[in-house]
Amino acid sequence: MSLQKPGEREEEYFARLEFERKKKAAEEAQWRLAEEERRRLKELHSMRCPKCGSELVAIEYQGIEVDKCTACEGIWLDCGELEQVASKEGGFLASLLRIFR
Repeated sequence: MSLQKPGEREEEYFARLEFERKKKAAEEAQWRLAEEERRRLKELHSMRCPKCGSELVAIEYQGIEVDKCTACEGIWLDCGELEQVASKEGGFLASLLRIFR
């Protein structure tokens, strides 16, 4: 036998709906914050040297665009560029590439 007063089930139902609405709103806000943080980090690190943080400039090396640091002069390769350089150079770079495959 249930000892609930009339209307208690209705109150529970609406309380549960309100909780779900607030939970969904909080999840959406969390997602927006995470997305904004990803954008901020991309802007902060885009075309920046991973070693010293200085600006990277795109240069051409054997027809392949690579990134060079303006301060420490490090050379940074994007995905697939090592394979392109190794295929043109052969020798040491090709053997180095075989190690990492």
